[in-house]
Amino acid sequence: MTSFARLLTLLVLLLASLPGLAAAPPAGKPLTVYFFDVGQGDAALVVSPTGKTVLIDGGPPEAREHLARRLRALVKEPLDLVILTHPHLDHLGGLTQALKAVGAKRFMDPGFDHPSDAYKELLDFVGGTVGQVMNPEPNPKAPQTLLTIGLGEGASLTVLWPRVPQEPFLDNTRSDPNSNSIVAKLTYGTTAFLFTGDAEPETEAALLQKRIDFSSTVLKVAHHGGRHSSTAAFLAAVNPKAAVISCGAGNDYGHPTLEALERLEVAGAHVFRTDQDGEVVAVSDGTTVTVRPERGAAPRVVPGGVKPGPVALGPIVPTPQRSRASTRGGGTTPPERPADGTLTDARGGAVEQRFVSLKGSKVFHREDCATLKRSKSERTVYPSRSAAMRERRPAEDCHP
Repeated sequence: MTSFARLLTLLVLLLASLPGLAAAPPAGKPLTVYFFDVGQGDAALVVSPTGKTVLIDGGPPEAREHLARRLRALVKEPLDLVILTHPHLDHLGGLTQALKAVGAKRFMDPGFDHPSDAYKELLDFVGGTVGQVMNPEPNPKAPQTLLTIGLGEGASLTVLWPRVPQEPFLDNTRSDPNSNSIVAKLTYGTTAFLFTGDAEPETEAALLQKRIDFSSTVLKVAHHGGRHSSTAAFLAAVNPKAAVISCGAGNDYGHPTLEALERLEVAGAHVFRTDQDGEVVAVSDGTTVTVRPERGAAPRVVPGGVKPGPVALGPIVPTPQRSRASTRGGGTTPPERPADGTLTDARGGAVEQRFVSLKGSKVFHREDCATLKRSKSERTVYPSRSAAMRERRPAEDCHP
């Protein structure tokens, strides 16, 4: 089975919905987004109309107990999907505790290599506890499309960036990990939420060159309201009615900055801040979104106004490919493997390939998988795929 076929099967079984199609939302079935107050970091929980749950980021380490408590209060089954937008500590620091608290079925991150020990330790934990790990790879048979994950009852989450291997990661930016944050648009009826991680101006500029409908009712402001992100051109395309800034009170970075706040005001967005408002809860009925801060301001109802339909307005044209490797683990494209597990090189010659499982893990990987390179855990080496299949199941990150 091809990589895309595995992913497609996974998403259909997981989130059972027609991707990219807008449906009239049933009365009494809301979509809720919790923007948790985790201090100087990001963490948001999406609860779909059918009860599917997606956690986007896990805040900094100091908020891990608070995040775990909130998840235990809101989630009664393992999370359907956990998304790490990028490998920085203020977004991943609470994920291990969150996974211990409620569990997760699947994990997604951009696949952007980062040398931090915290990121490596998280990947080790995910590899041993979460059965399916993925990157936001578009359909290789339709490279001009966007990856869309159905959440049921017409709600869907579309990944706008990154698009590896169809397009290389952005490089030589202010911060390459930030610039390659997962950016995703959540749609329900005529309402939408845009999650931007810590996307940089280079990310926004690259996205604006693509035929995408960015319009969103609620914007999760990039980089905690830093002065470089949330450019005027990007805000004009998004046209948010409300904006949520996740930041810590009295943080050392001066977030949110006056420059970002002024641009949001010009864009017409009503701003909510976790440092002042506490946890912010946004509830969509498919037509309007009611935003409720934990403290301070009164709830605010904002109209949807987003045109139903696919997020991609036409073919998503890749930027020119760079010569350097841009896949999850770097390096060249591995040889293809037929169904029997035998590897061949470009000339058809046999290539020796072993398969490896990390201690305590339920899955096995190709020996050249980037997850293994980042892990220091003990491992079991299998001489053949059939031997590995007798004890483990294939990992979703490298599709051995």
